Amino acid sequence: MPISEYIKKVLVIGSGPIIIGQAAEFDYSGTQACKALREEGIEVILVNSNPATIMTDLDVADNIYIEPLTMESLTKIIDIERPHGILATLGGQTALNVATDLYKDGVLTQYNVHFLGTSIGSIQLAEDRKLFKSTMKKIGQRVANSKIATTLEEGTDFIAQVGFPVIIRPAYTLGGTGGGTAHNMNEFIHICTRGLKSSPIHQVLIEESVAGWKEIELEIVRDNEGNSLVVCSMENLDPVGVHTGDSIVVAPTQTLSPSQLSTLRKGAFSIVEALDIKGGCNVQFALNPDTGEYIVIEVNPRVSRSSALASKATGYPIARVASKIALGVNLDEIEGASIEPTLDYVIVKVPRWPFDKFTTADRRLGTQMKATGEVMAIGATFEEALLKAIDSLDIKLNFHIGMNEIGKWDNSFILDSLRRPDDERIFAISEALNRGYTVENIHNITKIDKFFIEKLKYINIVADKVKSKGTLTPSLLLEAKKCGLSDTYIGKLIGRDGKDIASFRRENNILPSYKSIDNKRAYYYSTYEDRYGSKSSNGSKKVIVLGSGPIRIGQGIEFDYCSVHSVKALREKNMEAIIINSNPETVSTDFDTADTLYFEPLTLECVLDVVDRENPLGVIVQFGGQTAINLATPLKNAGVNILGTTESDINRAEDRELFLNLLNSLNIPTPEGGCAKTHEEALNIVKSIGYPVIVRPSYVLGGRAMEIVYSDSELIAYLDKAIKISDEHNVLIDRYIMGKEVEIDGICDGQDVVIPGIMEHIEKSGIHSGDSIGLYPPQTLSDKVKHQILNYSVAIARNLNIKGLFNIQFVVDEHENVYVIEVNPRASRTVPFMSKATGLPIVSVATNIMLGQTLKDMGYNTGILTESSFIAVKAPVFSFAKLSRVDPFLGPEMKSTGEVMGIGNTLDEALYKALISANIILPQSGNILLSITDREKSEALKLAKELIDMGYNLYATEGTYSYLSPKLGAIHLLTKKEAPICIRDETIHMVINMPTNGQDPSTDGFLIRRTAMEFDIPCITCLSTAIWALRAIKTIRDKNNIHPLNNHNRSNTNVFHLKS
Repeated sequence: MPISEYIKKVLVIGSGPIIIGQAAEFDYSGTQACKALREEGIEVILVNSNPATIMTDLDVADNIYIEPLTMESLTKIIDIERPHGILATLGGQTALNVATDLYKDGVLTQYNVHFLGTSIGSIQLAEDRKLFKSTMKKIGQRVANSKIATTLEEGTDFIAQVGFPVIIRPAYTLGGTGGGTAHNMNEFIHICTRGLKSSPIHQVLIEESVAGWKEIELEIVRDNEGNSLVVCSMENLDPVGVHTGDSIVVAPTQTLSPSQLSTLRKGAFSIVEALDIKGGCNVQFALNPDTGEYIVIEVNPRVSRSSALASKATGYPIARVASKIALGVNLDEIEGASIEPTLDYVIVKVPRWPFDKFTTADRRLGTQMKATGEVMAIGATFEEALLKAIDSLDIKLNFHIGMNEIGKWDNSFILDSLRRPDDERIFAISEALNRGYTVENIHNITKIDKFFIEKLKYINIVADKVKSKGTLTPSLLLEAKKCGLSDTYIGKLIGRDGKDIASFRRENNILPSYKSIDNKRAYYYSTYEDRYGSKSSNGSKKVIVLGSGPIRIGQGIEFDYCSVHSVKALREKNMEAIIINSNPETVSTDFDTADTLYFEPLTLECVLDVVDRENPLGVIVQFGGQTAINLATPLKNAGVNILGTTESDINRAEDRELFLNLLNSLNIPTPEGGCAKTHEEALNIVKSIGYPVIVRPSYVLGGRAMEIVYSDSELIAYLDKAIKISDEHNVLIDRYIMGKEVEIDGICDGQDVVIPGIMEHIEKSGIHSGDSIGLYPPQTLSDKVKHQILNYSVAIARNLNIKGLFNIQFVVDEHENVYVIEVNPRASRTVPFMSKATGLPIVSVATNIMLGQTLKDMGYNTGILTESSFIAVKAPVFSFAKLSRVDPFLGPEMKSTGEVMGIGNTLDEALYKALISANIILPQSGNILLSITDREKSEALKLAKELIDMGYNLYATEGTYSYLSPKLGAIHLLTKKEAPICIRDETIHMVINMPTNGQDPSTDGFLIRRTAMEFDIPCITCLSTAIWALRAIKTIRDKNNIHPLNNHNRSNTNVFHLKS
C-alpha cells in the first residue's frame, strides 16, 4: 500500500552530466522512475542539468527543471513546488550527495519533505566508511582489515602496521573517484591526499589488499516489509583490484559452487536487512577462491551502474520496482516483481575505454574507473557472448584485429600486460596461450579463474582449426559460429572476405536463431547454439532504427536520445519500431521503448541478419552517430533500403574531395588548404596559405589527432608523428581562420529547410565544438551573418538532397565573412540541446520526413525559427581527473565526456548556471595562477587587470610575470617548478594556463595542468572562456532565478527567410 495518502507530489533528482563513473544508466533509471511514479497517480517534478537525456523531456514529468544540482537550486525548487517527497536513489552518487546535504541542512524538515525509499540513516550507514565497518561487525559480516582516515598522518600509521599494497577508497564518491591501490609510500601519499580531497566528508578507507580474490556482485531488491530477492548474480572476470566498471563482467556467475552462491545470498540478505534498504541495492563481495571465505567490499544503497546491467540482463525493471517501493508498495503488489529471474543464457559486459582518443593516458586499470561506457552481449555460451561484446565496442578492434595487434608484441610486453591489468589484457591472455603459456601459468600470474582462461583457449583452438583447414565445411563453419567468431574473423583466418563467409552461411542455411530473454517480450538475442529460436512476427510495416552503441567521447548519450525519439515518432505513425543496440545503460534498450529490441552488435553481419529476419520497410541510420552512418554504404550495397538521405548523398558530404567540389560549385567559401604526404608538399601548401594552419590525418573523424600549428618546426614535427602512425594516408592542411565558431542543426525534406536555431561558441575557433561553450540564441551575430548562414545551409542541404537531419559548422571572421568548416549528414550532439532550447521536436519532424511527409505538411516553411525569449548555454563536462597523463588543454580534438545546460533570462545568468552545473566552480576570492603563451599575453593583460579589480591575488610563472609585472605591479612570481607544489597544498585556488606546446607531457605546463586536475583546482586553458566565466561570476553570484522549462516561451514560427 502507498506509504501515505499525503504523498501526492514527488521531486526526482537526476544525476547531471555524463562523466566517467556515472553515465547513461541514470537517464534510463530516472526515466523509468518517473513513469512508475505517474502510474501511481503521483505528480512528478524532475530536476537535472543534462539536456541530452530523455528524462528532461517535457512529457516525462509534470514539471522539468534544467538547473544545477546544488543545494541552492534544489532549495529554491522545493520552495516553488512544495513536494511531499523526494526520490534521490535513482540519480547516482550526485543525487544522493545533494539530497543528503538537503537533509543535514534542515531543508527537508523545514518544508516537510519525506525522504522516500532507503532512508538517510541507512544511506549514511552504507556510505560512511566508519559506520559501515561498524555495522558489518555487528552482524558478523567480515570486511577487510582497514582503517578510517581523515588525515594523511592517520593513514601512514596504518601503513606501518600492514605494509603495502593497500587500497584507498574515498567516502561518498562515484566510480572510485580519488581512490587507487598504493604499492609504495610515494603512491600512498599521492592517492591518499587526492582521496581525502575527493571525499565530501574528507574521509578515506585504507584497506589491506585482497587483490587476487574473486569479485562478485549481487543485485538485490528489498521492499518495505523486508522481503528481498536477488535480481542477478554477477562475476567479474578480473579479480579484486580492478574497478567493476573497468572489468569484464559475466552473469550469472560462472565459477561459484551452489554452496558458495548460497552463502553470499544469505550474507547479502543479512546486509540489506541491517541497513534497512528499501528499493534497489548492489552488494559487492571478495571471495577467496582457495578457502571459500569472503569479505564485504561495499554496498551501494541505491540504483547503480550494475543495476542497469542487471536489469537489461534479466528484463527485471529494477528502477521501476524501486520507485514503487519508495511509495510504500511492496513486491507482491507489483506484477511479476516478486519472482527472481532465472537465466538460461550468458551475459557478458565489456567496458569501452577512451584510450583510442587519449593515447598518452595511463592504460593500467585499478580501483578508480576509467571506462566511459560499456556494451553488453547475450549468448548461449560465455565464448559466444564475449566475442559478440568485443565486436560491439566499435573501436575498430574486434577480436581478430585485437589479436593481430597483440601478436606484434614481444614476450616482455605480453608478460607485463598479464601482471598489470590494462584494457588489452583479454587479448594478451589469448596471445599468451598461442605462445605456449599454460592455463595454469596464466592463472598464477593474473589470478583470473581457470574457467575463463580455458574458454579463451577454446576460442583459439577453434580459430586454429579453421585456419589450418584453409577452407570451410558447413560443420566447421557452424562450430566457429557457435564459438562466437564473426564472419570477418573467419574470413581473415582463411584469406577470404567476410561477405564470402556470409554468402556461404546462407547457402548452407547456417543462420542465427533469435531467442527472447523471458519468452514474454520482443527482446531478442541471436545464438547459433540453438537453431530453433522464435519466429518474427508478421503484420504492420516495420522500420529498424540503428542505435549508437557504447558511450564514448565524441558519441555520447545524445545519439541515444535521438534514437529513442525516432522510435517514438514511428510508433505514433503506427509503424512497428525495431531498435538494434548493444548498450545496457540506455533508454533505447529499455523493455518498453520499441516494439522490438535486438540486443546485438552494430556490425554489418548482425544488422543484415536482423534485416533478413524482419524484412523492414527500411533502416534509419541518421540517429546512431558515426557508428550507424558508417553502415549506410555496406547496407545499401547489400540491397537494404536506407530511409532518409541516400548513402550516395551521405558520401558526398563525408568524402572531403567530393564535398569541396560541392562547395566550389555553390560558391560557398571554405578555408584554403590541401593534402600532403611529404615535408616538401606540406611546406609548399603553407607557403601559399600562411600560418597558423590546422592539420589532421585524412583517415580519422571527430577531430582525432587534429592540431593547430604555428611554425615550420611544429609542422615538420607533426608530419613526422603522422607518418609514423601511417605512411599510406595524406595529412590535411587548412588555413586556420581566427574567428568565432557557429553551428546549426537543420531539417530538410529535399526542398524546404528549417533551421531550429543558430548556436554561437564563446571560445575562439580551433576548439572542438563538443568542448566549446555554446550560446543560444547567438549573442554577437548580425542579421547579415544569420542570413548568410541560412543561405549557405539551404543551398548545401538542397544540393545534398538531405532527407532528415544535418549539421553544419561555420567560422565567422572579424570582417563577418562566413566559412563552412564541415557538414554532418546526420543527427549531431547538439540535437537534444536545441530541441530543449527551441521546443521543436527535431527528431520527430525528421523521422516523419523519412516516412514521406514534407515540412509544409507539418506546417513549416524554409527559414530560421523565431529565437527564444530566454538564453540557453551548453557547457562541456570533462573527466580528466580519472585519466592520468591526459592533458586538459583544449584544442581541435574532442575531450569532453558530457554536457550540461544553463537557462536564464540573461546571458550571465544562463552562463553562471551552466558553469556551476559543469562543476567549474570558480573561487569567489583567493589566489589565481597565470601562465600564458607569448601569442596570447597581450590579450591576457586585460583579464589580469579585471581579476585584480575583483580582489584576486595574482601569481604568474616566469615569462608571464616578466610581461605583466611592469604593466600591473600587483603580481607575484611563482616558478614553474614551484607551481605544482602550491597547487597541491591549495595555496593556488585557480589556474589559467594557455600552453605553448599542448600535448607534450614533458613540459612544465603539462605538469601544472595535470596537478590542478588531480587536486580538483579549477583550470581554464582558453582565455575567452576565462573572460566570459569571470564576467558571469562578477555579475550574478547569488542572483540567479529558477523557472521550469515548461514555462519558457518558445515559438515555432519562422523569422528569417531565404534571401534571393
